[in-house]
Amino acid sequence: MSFPLHPNLPVVRRGDLAIVSFDRPDKRNAFDLGMWRGLAATLAALSQDETLRCVVLRGAGTEAFSAGADISSFAAERGSRAQEDVYAVALHEGMQSIRLCQHPVVAMIMGWCIGGGAGIATMCDFRVGGEDIRFGITARNLGLWYPYAEMDPVVQLAGTAVAAEVFIEGRIFSGREAYEKGLLSRVVPDEAVEREALALAGRIAEGSPLSARFHKAALRRLRGELPIPAAEQSAANAFVETEDFQDAVRAFLERRQPVWRGR
Repeated sequence: MSFPLHPNLPVVRRGDLAIVSFDRPDKRNAFDLGMWRGLAATLAALSQDETLRCVVLRGAGTEAFSAGADISSFAAERGSRAQEDVYAVALHEGMQSIRLCQHPVVAMIMGWCIGGGAGIATMCDFRVGGEDIRFGITARNLGLWYPYAEMDPVVQLAGTAVAAEVFIEGRIFSGREAYEKGLLSRVVPDEAVEREALALAGRIAEGSPLSARFHKAALRRLRGELPIPAAEQSAANAFVETEDFQDAVRAFLERRQPVWRGR
């Protein structure tokens, strides 16, 4: 299969490694609807490539891994419940494509790793970040209700106490703090992130690919399915109909603080 499957998601092959870049530096590599769909398609295609041994995800440049969802596209892509139901499926499939990829996936994290960008990182099997990265999920600042399936990796990695800091307090961690909280696999000086992430991917590739694929699938199997009914998961999309969300999006674009009314 030829790449890229999406123009903002180029793939570079280095032997038995595939490096996928989020290439939208003018938006801090933020994702719109098309990119979520492109991520799902790209990871699904790479998963089928039996000659691969590891996938690396990175942001273009060094300013950001990804700033998450592109808020400037919300009015067109997330303005109604019907639109949100469509968007939520694309986001979920994009995120889960990392978890479901048969190959180990390494996140190479430099700069901003915020919102959906941090969500992508927590879906990866390994996360290598710099000391001075900014890592957090700022759903509360927009009145968003983060999806159950995408909250789950944070709980699995760091526990409910840290998950409360992430989702309720809205903490933004440095790389060192994120590592100490269990959100990063390892932390290195900022200038060493690319070298360490690729070295890690190389060490993974040196091992048995069948063993790596089995163990990744086994860890997923041991976690099991989320004990949340599908209807309840879908109900989390109702935030898009709240005044708080609608005002928060306007506030972001107008560079002001939102007014929280609780409705």
